[in-house]
Amino acid sequence: MNARPAENVDTANIVGHFIAGRDVADDNRPLPVTNPATGQITKHVAMASKSTVEDAIAAAASAFPAWRNTPPARRAKVMFRFKQLLEEHADEIVATLTNEHGKVLDDAMGEFTRGVEVVDYACGIAELLKGEYSKNVGPDIDSWSEFQPLGVVAGITPFNFPAMVPMWMFPMAIACGNTFVLKPSEKDPSAPMLVAHLFKEAGLPDGVYNVVNGDKEAVDTLLEDPRVQAVSFVGSTPVAEYIYATGTKNGKRVQALGGAKNHAVVMPDADIDNAVNALMGAAYGSCGERCMAISVAVCVGNETADEVVSKLKTQLEGLKVGAGTDTSNNMGPLITQAHHAKVRGFVDLGVEEGADLVVDGRSLVVEGHDDGFFLGACLFDRVTPDMRIYQEEIFGPVLCVVRAESQEQAMQLIDDHEYGNGTCIFTRDGEAARYFADNIQVGMVGINVPLPVPVAMHSFGGWKRSLFGDLYAYGPDSVRFYTRRKTITQRWPSGGVREKAQFAFPSNQ
Repeated sequence: MNARPAENVDTANIVGHFIAGRDVADDNRPLPVTNPATGQITKHVAMASKSTVEDAIAAAASAFPAWRNTPPARRAKVMFRFKQLLEEHADEIVATLTNEHGKVLDDAMGEFTRGVEVVDYACGIAELLKGEYSKNVGPDIDSWSEFQPLGVVAGITPFNFPAMVPMWMFPMAIACGNTFVLKPSEKDPSAPMLVAHLFKEAGLPDGVYNVVNGDKEAVDTLLEDPRVQAVSFVGSTPVAEYIYATGTKNGKRVQALGGAKNHAVVMPDADIDNAVNALMGAAYGSCGERCMAISVAVCVGNETADEVVSKLKTQLEGLKVGAGTDTSNNMGPLITQAHHAKVRGFVDLGVEEGADLVVDGRSLVVEGHDDGFFLGACLFDRVTPDMRIYQEEIFGPVLCVVRAESQEQAMQLIDDHEYGNGTCIFTRDGEAARYFADNIQVGMVGINVPLPVPVAMHSFGGWKRSLFGDLYAYGPDSVRFYTRRKTITQRWPSGGVREKAQFAFPSNQ
């Protein structure tokens, strides 16, 4: 039996769940959803009970046999229509992202567009699922392989990309013939619900795509239910490790993308102005709430560091921070008051640890938004690897500058870090760039590109403690993750020949 909602909660304005093609009202353990720019509660979201999640899994399991047997070309037609509807409703989805996450509108549009690119890639599923065929691998024997869907699969996604990261998962999973249960972040739940309705409008059969809002109870239900065959996750490393350990223990295929501490190496020969412009967007875009954000700039040589820090300081003086709905702003608020306090605490810690706080955004006040969760851009210089602000993922508008004496020392810093998500180098030297790309122990590398997020036809994933599992998100790896390869070998003896029993291991000799 569901718990009753807390007092002063508008039960008519609670985000429920989307199960078997319909909205499921729920007033179980509602949590507030806040506009980060104003600090005001705009609605509540229900935390799914175990039985509600099981209902979603049951709906997906029921829909699987028919969807599995739907020809890939027909699945692609639904994807084409879905893509069209997403583009028609782009402004509505983007506004929802800004109102609940806080990111500025053009950044929200960028997130949305990158998500739709994966839907576009999924439209080619008939080509992507083509197997392999070999005739006459032995006497009158043919062999072929094909890719078959897993069944019910699930996705657990973070607050920082409430539209894009789910679209990293469910379009390819569903195009491959699976059915899907999404557990999005409870901090900004409206965009995933809106997208689910558009998918139904596109002609997706009921039960193929389901959305349950919830917390750890919902997550654990997905991880433990034997009907769920695979789980995709994006979030922090401690949770990713838990998801991976628990899911695999329960016999599931798991890809769990964790945290990051992405370094940008600035070489002495780099175009410093371009590097600084790139660092501004990569470090402070989306208020630093990106797993691919640059949070450490490793400057090779003191002259390089002095110039980079000086130009960053000048640029930051003109950075416009405010509500994401104002298109003149460069950076919006952090997602919640709790996260604001956490990031501010890291800035306080950096000062205590002895780093040089060149730009201090802690005193920022946005006029007319006194209750918003705003923190100004912060810039530390002379950060050292023993400091916690260097070691830990801050996930806010904080850039740390570390000084190195050589490219080799800079690369060693990166290789020694526990995370290996993304990195980049700014240089005019092709040899240095090639050596960096070939040898750095990081999963995604940019050469004069600060945010080397792979496009939809490639795959996204880091190394070391930034990824638990063997396969990356979206792109070609998604077909491998969301399907099982089956190899069939057949023989039709000709001429009515009857052979004697063969006791030697079969071969084509």
